[in-house]
Amino acid sequence: MSKRKVNSKKIAISIILTVSACLVLAAHLPMLAFSQLPFLRNSQTNANSNHRSTHSNDNKISGSEAANLSSLNKLIKTTKPKPKSLTSQTYAIKVTENISYKGADKFGIKEIYLTKKSGREWYINMANPRNDPIFSLGSNQSIIKQNSSSSAGSNDNDISWRITNPKVRMHVDTPPGSPQWKNVEITGYVKVNNTNITTAEHHQNDIPNHIAWLARSGVHTDKAPCNGTDLSGSIDDDGSVGWKKEIWFTGGYTNESAQAKPTSSIVGRWIGWKTVVYNIDNNDKAVKMESYLDDKNNNHWARVTNLTDSGGWYADTSDKKFYRVDCGKPKDYIVTNSGPMIYFRADNMILDFKDLSVREIEPPSPLSK
Repeated sequence: MSKRKVNSKKIAISIILTVSACLVLAAHLPMLAFSQLPFLRNSQTNANSNHRSTHSNDNKISGSEAANLSSLNKLIKTTKPKPKSLTSQTYAIKVTENISYKGADKFGIKEIYLTKKSGREWYINMANPRNDPIFSLGSNQSIIKQNSSSSAGSNDNDISWRITNPKVRMHVDTPPGSPQWKNVEITGYVKVNNTNITTAEHHQNDIPNHIAWLARSGVHTDKAPCNGTDLSGSIDDDGSVGWKKEIWFTGGYTNESAQAKPTSSIVGRWIGWKTVVYNIDNNDKAVKMESYLDDKNNNHWARVTNLTDSGGWYADTSDKKFYRVDCGKPKDYIVTNSGPMIYFRADNMILDFKDLSVREIEPPSPLSK
């Protein structure tokens, strides 16, 4: 036999052995090895894993199918969705000085956006904040009238109010029979007198010393956790700013986004703080968040955050914690819905406040802003 024929025979035998080995291996590999898991959409991965674990007994399945499904669920639950970059920009004050104001509100404070035609406007009763059926200071709060320096567009010796509990949860409800708050511009002036009140009953070590205006919020209670949504634009006592989203109370918080530090410490001086929230398309599939700072208390506003959520901003909790309450929302739920309450919140600080307001605004067209 020639050497060429011997080599051809060896090659043929080698191919047969290789194919046979592959067939034997495939027969013993679990179906999970051929799963289409990498092609699941990120927004569906966690929701599907939750659905499978909750409803796995709806239909009878064989023992081998159950084992494979159990393996698949474990893999899905430990596979974190790939983060989607948010459209986020932050600006130093020096590059946002040329704002085209739309007018001034009841207190003389400049408006960033037009009030919606026939839209609702709410202003705090500065003579007596408690004399308002849709405004609440929150539980266990007392306020003391102050003589303060002038606010934007006002005269000297204006009256402000000091709230004495360092856990501030002032809120404005929806008037009876009216649509809930949705696209809004929220404004207020504050003076932080002191922070880090560690001896106070309501000091919270795990929360920064900050002020936050919250839009699209409901009642925050363990009895109705799915109502506790909000979009929160905050400024810390050191001058840092950012946004957080809450999908449910208390297991649906995101990390802070659109972080920036446009100013120095705000303690001991008056500042103005605005947050603006509005949907940016006709199908309500994305929401825009902006915050504005009057750093010198002179009615001059600078945009310090600019953030769009169109998906991919995930709750910073485990799947187990997030899905233990069935709110029917994905882990990156976009808060495009309205909410019954607007919150003026502060944590771990004693502050003075004045000229709080909420206005329903006309969302700008994409080309105008």
